Amino acid sequence: MGQRKRQPEWLRGHAIGCAVFVVLWSAASAQLRYTITEEVAQGTVVGNIAKDLGLDKSTLKDRKYRIVTTDADPLFTLNHDGILYVSRKIDREEMCAQTSSCVMNLKTVLETPLEVHYIRVEVLDVNDHSPFFQEEKTTLDISESVIPGARFQLKPSRDADSGQFSVQQYKLTQNDYFRLEVKDKGEDGKIPILIVQKTLDRELIESHSLILTALDGGKPPKSGNMNILVNVLDVNDNAPIFTKDVYSVTLQENAPVDTIVIRVNATDLDDGPNGDVVYSFSKSMNPNIWNLFDINSLSGEISVRGLIDYEKKDRYEIEIQASDKGPVPLTTEKSVIIKINDVNDNAPEIEITSFSSSIPEDSRVGTTVALISVNDLDSGLNGKIICSVGDDVPFTLSPSLQENMFSLVTKSSLDREKQSEYHLTITAKDNGQPQLSSEKSVTVLVSDVNDNCPEFSLSPYTFYVYEVNEPGISVFSVKASDHDENNNALINYHILRSGNEENKIASFLSINSETGDIVALKSFDFETLKTFQFQVVATDSGTPSLSNNVTVNVFILDQNDNAPVILYPLSSNGSAEGVEEIPRNVNAGHLVTKVRAYDADIGYNGWLLFSLQEVTDHSLFGLDRYTGQIRTLRSFTETDEAEHKLVVLVKDNGNVSLSATATVIVKLVEPKEAFAASDVKSAATMDDDDNVTFYLMITLGAVSLLFIISIIVLIAMQCSKSTDYTSKYLQETNYDGTLCHSIQYRSGEKRYMLVGPRMSIGSTIVPGSHANTLVLPDRRRASEEVKYIQIIVCTFCSRC
Repeated sequence: MGQRKRQPEWLRGHAIGCAVFVVLWSAASAQLRYTITEEVAQGTVVGNIAKDLGLDKSTLKDRKYRIVTTDADPLFTLNHDGILYVSRKIDREEMCAQTSSCVMNLKTVLETPLEVHYIRVEVLDVNDHSPFFQEEKTTLDISESVIPGARFQLKPSRDADSGQFSVQQYKLTQNDYFRLEVKDKGEDGKIPILIVQKTLDRELIESHSLILTALDGGKPPKSGNMNILVNVLDVNDNAPIFTKDVYSVTLQENAPVDTIVIRVNATDLDDGPNGDVVYSFSKSMNPNIWNLFDINSLSGEISVRGLIDYEKKDRYEIEIQASDKGPVPLTTEKSVIIKINDVNDNAPEIEITSFSSSIPEDSRVGTTVALISVNDLDSGLNGKIICSVGDDVPFTLSPSLQENMFSLVTKSSLDREKQSEYHLTITAKDNGQPQLSSEKSVTVLVSDVNDNCPEFSLSPYTFYVYEVNEPGISVFSVKASDHDENNNALINYHILRSGNEENKIASFLSINSETGDIVALKSFDFETLKTFQFQVVATDSGTPSLSNNVTVNVFILDQNDNAPVILYPLSSNGSAEGVEEIPRNVNAGHLVTKVRAYDADIGYNGWLLFSLQEVTDHSLFGLDRYTGQIRTLRSFTETDEAEHKLVVLVKDNGNVSLSATATVIVKLVEPKEAFAASDVKSAATMDDDDNVTFYLMITLGAVSLLFIISIIVLIAMQCSKSTDYTSKYLQETNYDGTLCHSIQYRSGEKRYMLVGPRMSIGSTIVPGSHANTLVLPDRRRASEEVKYIQIIVCTFCSRC
C-alpha cells in the first residue's frame, strides 16, 4: 500500500479521466462492460448505466433499480441517477492476485416487471509494486574444481503486479567469473541461472560478492536486489612451502633443556585440513640427533633436548619435513643447519680499593676518588674488559698503566649546593658473545666549602615606624639566608657603625645576632627625626667567613603627641591670659584680637581649630574657628557690662585630639582713653615687630629650602629601589576652601600626602615654631593685628 501511495498524482488523474466503458447488447440479455484502473480515488465515476440502458430517472426510481450484492462493503455504488461510482479504493493485486485479467461481475435489477442486467467492470493494473526477493542475501558453495559452464539456478524474484508490470528481466553485477542466463517459464515467470564462465581458484579469491537485480516493465522500471555470496570450496592441490630456502642458526653450548633453537615455518595455500601443516624429523636422520633435539609438530619449533657440547661437535644438519592433512598428504623436506658457539660463561668481577667516600666541592678536576680493579676468568675476547661509569655524572674512569686497573676521578667542577651526593654505578663488560657484565654501586658525598655569601631577602629594606614607640620592643627585622650548610650557613647579624651622623642614630638600635630582630632603645620623635638609614651586616660562621650587608631605610610616622601651644595672648608669668581694651562705640565686625597658637605635630595632628568654651555674652562676640579672630557681633549699648571674659579652646585634629585654652578679658573704654592707649602700645611694639619680622623671614627661607631638599632626597631614594612608581600632584580644598592644600605622590606600595597652607608673599615664621606655623603680617592701621596660618604636613602610609 505504501507503493500505491507513492504513485504520481498525474497517474491518478489519468486513471479517473480514462475510465471508459464498452456496451455490449444482445437480443437475449443486456450486458454492460466498463474498464477502470486500480487505485482510483473513492467516488470516481465508472459509467452512466441509466444512459447506456436507455432508462430515465423516473423509471429507475419507480422500478427500484439497484445492485444486488451480499458484500457488507461493496466496491461500487449506484446513485439515483443511475451512475455507477467507486465506493472504496480498489487493489487489483488483492482482488485478482496474479491473474492476467481482473473482471468484477455486478448484477442489477429492475422490479415490476423483474428485469436483470449484468455489468462487468474490468480493473486494469498499474505499476505500484516493485520486484522483491524472498531472501535479501543468499550463499552458494562452489568447489574450486568445478569446470566452466556449470549452472546454478537461483530463486526468482516476485512482483505483485501482473502483465507488463511483472518481472521482465534480471541483471548481474559485472565480474570475470560468472554470467547470468534467464529462463522464461511462462506463467511461472522468469528464472535466473548463474553460470561459471572461468575456472575458480580459492587460493586467489576465496569468495565472490554479486548483486542480482530484478526489473519490471514499468516506465521507469522498478527494481529489487538480492546479494549473492559465492564461497569457493577448497581441494588439496597445493603442497606445503617453507618460508625460507635455507635455515641456519647459531646455538651456544650448554644451552638449557627446552631452549628454542629455531622455528621453521611452512604454509599451505589450501583451506581446512588441506592447509593444516605438521612438522617432523626425516626418517633418514641420524638417531643421535633425536637425543639432542626435539621438534614441535604444530609450531615447528626445534628445541634442545640434551646436553650440547661444543667440544664434541660444532655443527649439526637436521632434515625436517612438512606435511598437510589432506586425504592424500603432500610433503616437503628442508635442511636446518645448527652451528654451536663457545660460551662466554664468566662475568667480570669488580673490586674497589682506596675509596674516599667524601670529597670537597672545591676539588680540582682530575682529583682521584677511588682505585678500581676488574678481573675476568675467561680468555681471549671473552676476557677483554671495558669499564665505564654513567655519562650524567661529573666523574669518569681513567685507565692506568696496569691492565684492568682504573682510577675514579672528577671530570668537572662540583657544587654541593646543586647536588650533595652522587650514586655512581660502575659497569664492567667483557667482549664475549653474548656480552657479560657486572655492576658495582658507589656513593660519593660532596662536602661543603664556604663559597656562598649570605643573601638578604630584600635589598634595600624600607620600614615605617610610628613615633613614641616603646623602647626595648622589636620594631622590625631583617632576614638573610646562606646556601651552604652547617657552620657555613650559620648567620650572625650586626649593625654597621661608624662616626657619621646616620650611624650615630643607629647607636640607639640593637639587633639580635641570631634572628635579625631590631630593637629601638629609645622612642622616636617625628618632630626631631623624620627618616634615617643604617646598614646591617650578615656574616656566616665559615672559615674564612663571608658577609653581605644591606641598607635599611626607616621612616618615622607622626602621631598626635603634642598639644597646641598658645602664642598670644601671653601674660608676664607665662599663662595664656590677656586683656584687650576696645572703644565702646565700635561697630559690629570690629576685630577685638586674634588668638595665636601652634602645634609641633604635622598634618591633621597639627591642624588647629578654635572655639569659644566660655563667654559672658554670646550675642556680643564671635570667634573664627580657623583663624582665631575675635570680632564683635553687634554694637555695644549702655546696658552692656564694661568687662567680658572669653575662654578660647584650641584643639588639634588628631584621632585623640589635644587642646589648650586661652583667656581674653575684653574691657570697654571711652573712645579717648582707647586711642591714647593704642598710641602708647603702637610706639612700644613697633621696634619689636620690625626685629621679629626680619628673623621670621630668614627662618621661613631656611625651612622652605630644607623642605624642598627633603622631598628631592625622598624621591631619589625611591628611584634607587628600581621600583616603578608614579607621582600625582593634586590640589585639594579642605574645610570650605580655607587655608589648606595638599600634594600626593606614590612610591612602590606606599602612598604619601603632604598637606599645607597656601603661602603668600611676605609670610614669615614665628621663632620656635619648628617650621610648622607661618605668620602673615597685617599692617593695616585700623587693627594692627597679625594673621597667621598653619602649615600642616601630613604623611599617610597605607596599602594601595
